Amino acid sequence: MSTYFDTAETRSADERAAAIARDLPMQVEAAKGLPGNAALAEVDPAAVTSAEALARLPVLRKSDLVAAQKARAPFGGLTALPVAGFAHVFQSPGPIYEPGGAGHDWWRMGRFLHACGIGRGDIVQNCFGYHLTPAGMIFENGARAVGATVLPAGTGQTELQAQAAHDIGTTAYAGTPDYLKVILDKAEEMGLPLGISRAAVGGGALFPSLRQEYADRGITCLQSYATADLGNIAYESPAMEGMIVDEGVIVEIVTPGTGDPVPPGEVGEVVVTTLNPDYPLIRFATGDLSAVMEGSSPCGRTNMRIKGWMGRADQTTKIKGMFVRPEQVAALVAKHDEISKARVIAERDGEMDVMIVRIESPDGGGGERYLSSVVDALKLKGRIEIVPPGSLPNDGKVIEDLRRYD
Repeated sequence: MSTYFDTAETRSADERAAAIARDLPMQVEAAKGLPGNAALAEVDPAAVTSAEALARLPVLRKSDLVAAQKARAPFGGLTALPVAGFAHVFQSPGPIYEPGGAGHDWWRMGRFLHACGIGRGDIVQNCFGYHLTPAGMIFENGARAVGATVLPAGTGQTELQAQAAHDIGTTAYAGTPDYLKVILDKAEEMGLPLGISRAAVGGGALFPSLRQEYADRGITCLQSYATADLGNIAYESPAMEGMIVDEGVIVEIVTPGTGDPVPPGEVGEVVVTTLNPDYPLIRFATGDLSAVMEGSSPCGRTNMRIKGWMGRADQTTKIKGMFVRPEQVAALVAKHDEISKARVIAERDGEMDVMIVRIESPDGGGGERYLSSVVDALKLKGRIEIVPPGSLPNDGKVIEDLRRYD
């Protein structure tokens, strides 16, 4: 297997700048012509030839995307193709609709899987979800790009997952960081030896202790940073020094709530412009925090590096691989007249994410009666605790992340 996915990964800074100067104006021109991009009406695409010029354009936020989709269903007038022109349509919590293509490496995930050492001859057990949300198809598309075979496993049915991994000779895992441990432990309990030696993970934080546990079991585990809207943004290489920005996007780090770039090394919000002509998102604010790292990776890949996911610029939090948003907590409160306030708390129990939902209610008692409402609103199960009215802090928080990322 070649060290690199393609020659773009090792371009000089001048070569990369020249490619951006060529491709970015065309992308801005395409975006400007779409009905959902009225904010770009006064922009001269020919003048947008660098990241510095890009920084003068308006930022598109997730909330803008939701409003645009309500006005022009389902994609907000932001895609170059009609709904029937895409291979897939996905629905993420919100709801937010995302298009998906089946063309070669449409989501740009092949670059990450190649960096993981996954390629022709590998069998990838893809444990990302295939139901409505796009993660399963994002990683399957990447596996096809590197020539690997895919077991579309999804989540759940852990005994069957362990049995399948043993029977077909799974060599690589794709999924959230902690679910691989569940499969490995179940296989060990069942007396089934597995041949998994590589793991490509995303959708949640990869804690150092968990990565070390996988290493102790002979599994190299690398992580990517991707979203349903943008596809792959950045990825780890075997050097494991930060995350390398993908060649198909332009990443800026800005002061949260603004579009103003921060100095290198300073933590700020990740803003991404894609070079995908089917879905030309310009300066899309992810709501995630990160920072630029100086220099380039020792692995030889030359693009900008970021420190990876460092929290959220807003209260939206990823728990068990799923985003939980403040508006979802508000929807839970609105379902019951007796609930005055609620707070979602993210914690860790060993190597697993745990969600606690504290509900202010004068009725007291157990929280079982709210279980269906919690699952309906938050799309996740969690421990429900009933507390008296006035017990939750008056600090404006509805989602609190108590997990440590160091």
